[in-house]
Parts: sequence; C-alpha cells; structure tokens
Amino acid sequence: MHARRKYVECVEAFPQAEEALEMIAGLYAVEREYKEGAESLERLLELRQHKSRPLIERLHPWACEQRALPQSALGQAIKYMSNRWTGLTRFLTDPRVPLDNRATERAIRGLALGRKNHYGSRSRRGTEVAALYYSLMETAKLCGVDPKRYLREAALAALRGEAIPLPNQLAQPAAG
Repeated sequence: MHARRKYVECVEAFPQAEEALEMIAGLYAVEREYKEGAESLERLLELRQHKSRPLIERLHPWACEQRALPQSALGQAIKYMSNRWTGLTRFLTDPRVPLDNRATERAIRGLALGRKNHYGSRSRRGTEVAALYYSLMETAKLCGVDPKRYLREAALAALRGEAIPLPNQLAQPAAG
C-alpha cells in the first residue's frame, strides 16, 4: 500500500510511474480473484505463484531501469520500494501474509494518533501515562474487550488491592 502510494504521488510529474501502478493493480486483481472462489491457503499460494509472481518479476527490473534523480518523487518511490523489497514480496511465499497492510494500520491508528498528540506534552510523566493509557485502550480493542469495561475492571481491581488485569486476561476465549 505504501509503495503504491509513492507511485500515485509522483505519477503526475512522472507518467512512467503509471506502468508500476498497472503492475501493482494486477497484484490486487489476483487477490480479488482469490476472494471470488473457495478460500484456502493452498489456492491463494497457487494463484500468487502463477499470477502475482510474474508481475513482481516485471516490477523489480522495471524499477531498476528507470532514470530518475534520487531526490525526485520517482527516485524516492523506487528507493522506498527497493529498500523494502524482501518484505514487500514475502506474500509470494507465505499465503498468510496479506498483500498490503491496511488492516494493521487501521488497528494501530489509535496508538499512532495518541502518540502524535503527546509529542508536545510539557510533562514527561504525563506523556508516559498517556502512552500507557493509549496502549491499554488499543490493546483492549484488539483483544475484543470494550475499553470502558477494561477501565472499570482495572479500577475496581486496583481499589480492592488486587493485581490489575491486562486486556487479554478479560478477553473471551475463542469458541472451538
């Protein structure tokens, strides 16, 4: 997603970036094709090997052949992708790895916003407490625990002099 975004940002000034975007769009098309059929890791791996791998094998040489100043938008897009190539292509060999990281980014958005909001805090202790608070709230959400419920349970435990539970300790065990 981030590598794609870099090319989107430079395509107006560097029309050749459209070629990279078309190859990346092809990768997303393979993922959509997978969602239309029976979902299994074996099928996804097979689709990625037969359809995504050829696109990736075209994308890397394409990027290496481009002539762009290193500090230009296209140069930065190519550098960003090249520096992360191993991670960006991990999805080809491990079907559990998603093509992009949107879901992860949505999940940690609250943490990132909380951290950003406290960059300018005047109190180091206040910043540390806020970071702890945001971490606990977002962890509760990721564990499927209502943050208000978690705060109530943690406060009551503290008032009773008991150990304060972590969010995962309040999570309902998975059925099955």
